[in-house]
Amino acid sequence: MVMRNYLIDTFKFNDSANRKLLPKINELPEKDECIKLFSHLINCQYKWMAGIKNAPNASVLEWWNPVYPFERLESEWQRSLEIWLDYLAGMTDEGLSGEIIINNFDGASWAVKPQDIAIQLNYHSIHHRAQIQYLIRKQGVKPDFLDYIRGRFRKI
Repeated sequence: MVMRNYLIDTFKFNDSANRKLLPKINELPEKDECIKLFSHLINCQYKWMAGIKNAPNASVLEWWNPVYPFERLESEWQRSLEIWLDYLAGMTDEGLSGEIIINNFDGASWAVKPQDIAIQLNYHSIHHRAQIQYLIRKQGVKPDFLDYIRGRFRKI
């Protein structure tokens, strides 16, 4: 279960780091772009899981909409995260590394490994978190240090 555990740990790291953005976003005079980016991360988690499950609504879910009100970001993030943590908890490394067919998004069928979708979501989260951090700094608010290593080293 090396891959499954890695993915769960990575989702948990991104969860912790992304939640630390919310108080900073709330301090901003101009929140809209950060809210849009954070909403996009939520929507991606919903849309990719709908694709994995071949849900009938998968093709109509959007990457950038809805944009959630700031007050709903934390609860929607939690909901989108839980579906991934639950999914991963029920998977084996073999299941995660086997190709599945997704029949949506652009109308074509796509073969993909669930682990690659999970990795994409986490790397994508890092990308947009960096954009949010930039927007926070640009508006004069000091962003938190959210690098992965921060939670892995200790002063002795």
